Amino acid sequence: MKKIIYLLTILFLVACSGNKQQEVTLLDKTAFDKEVDGKPVSLYTLNSGNGLIVQVTNFGLRIVSIWTPDKNGKYDDVAVGYEDIDRYLNNSGERFLGPVVGRYANRIAKGKFILDGEEYQLPINNNGQCLHGGLKGLDMVVWNVDKVSDKSIDFSYVSPDGEEGFPGEVKIHVNYSVTTDNELKITYEATTDKPTILNLSNHAFFNLKGEGNGTITDHELFIDADKTIPVDSVLIPTGEITSVEGTPFDFRKATAIGDRINQENEQLKNGLGYDLNWVLNKKTNGVELVASLYEPNSGRIMEVYTDQPGLQFYSGNFFDGNTNGKYNKPIKYREAVALETQKFPDSPNHGNFPSTRLNPGEIYKHTCIYKFLVK
Repeated sequence: MKKIIYLLTILFLVACSGNKQQEVTLLDKTAFDKEVDGKPVSLYTLNSGNGLIVQVTNFGLRIVSIWTPDKNGKYDDVAVGYEDIDRYLNNSGERFLGPVVGRYANRIAKGKFILDGEEYQLPINNNGQCLHGGLKGLDMVVWNVDKVSDKSIDFSYVSPDGEEGFPGEVKIHVNYSVTTDNELKITYEATTDKPTILNLSNHAFFNLKGEGNGTITDHELFIDADKTIPVDSVLIPTGEITSVEGTPFDFRKATAIGDRINQENEQLKNGLGYDLNWVLNKKTNGVELVASLYEPNSGRIMEVYTDQPGLQFYSGNFFDGNTNGKYNKPIKYREAVALETQKFPDSPNHGNFPSTRLNPGEIYKHTCIYKFLVK
C-alpha cells in the first residue's frame, strides 16, 4: 500500500514585519501512533510560545523536527528526521537521527571493558567496535511517557541488568522542555543497582538552513576547547589529549566548517571529515556555553550549553543522498551536523579520561541546551 504522509497544519504569529501569520506544517501524531514491542508510541509537540516548536517521539526519544525563524521571520525545520514511525523502525539510512543514545554514547573499543576485575563484552556494531550502546541501544526502545505539557515532557526507561551486555539495572529519567528564550533543554538523571558505566547523549542532526536545504560546510562553528582526543583508523581514542593550536580542529574563533575540512590531516582522514571529541574548557561543573553554530544566509544561531566535559562534533560525512528526509529531499553528504554533549569515547579503557562509572547510591546527571536565536 502506498505510504500516506499525514501532516497537520497550524497557524501562529511570528515576530516579523507586520506581524503576519505564517503557515507551518507539522507532522501529525497519527503518523507515529503505533504499538512497538507491546508499548504505545506517539508524537509530541512542544511550543515555547515565542517562536520555537519541537516535535519528539518516545521511540528512542527522537527529536523529529525543530521549527525556528530566520532573521526575516521565515520558519524552517532545522532538524533532520523522518516523517513517520515506520521509517524509524524499518530504517535503510542513518540510524541515529535525533535519539538519546546509550547506555554508552560514542565508541567502546572492541566492545570490551573491565569493571571491578570482570570483563564485559558488548555487541559489535561499527567497524569492530560498540557504537552508541550496541545493536538495540536506548535509541531503539520505547520510553514511558510520565508527564506531558505544552512546554515539557518527562520520560523514563528501566534498562534491565545485562541489557546489551551492560551490568546493573539502570533507571533513567529524561526531560525535554522548551523555554520562552527559545531553548530546547534536555536533562538526564539515572541510578543503578550495581556498579556500571553510563554515558548518555542526544544525537540530533542540524542544518540551520532547514532540512535538505544544502551544505553545512558554510555554517560557522565555535567550540570553546583547547584540546581534542585523537583517534585511530576505526575512530577509537589513542589515549592522547592534544592541543588544537595550529590544526584544523581549532574552532576557538568561529570558523566555517568547510574552510579546513579537506586539508591533509590524519585525523580528518580517519573521520572522512570532522568526527572527534573536543575537551571543553569548562570553568565550573555547571552548565556553560560551550559551542555555537551560525548560518550566515538565514542568520540563525544555535548555541550549545552543557555541564559535560566533552563535545563530539560530526560533520555528516557518511550521508550519501540515498535516503530522503521528512520532506522528500535527499540527505546529502555534509548536509547535517551533530554536536553531542557527553563524556569521552572509550573512557572505561583510558584511566586518564573522566570516569563514566556509576555506583549504587549515586545519581548520574547531565544537562544539554540547544538555544536558537538570530542575528
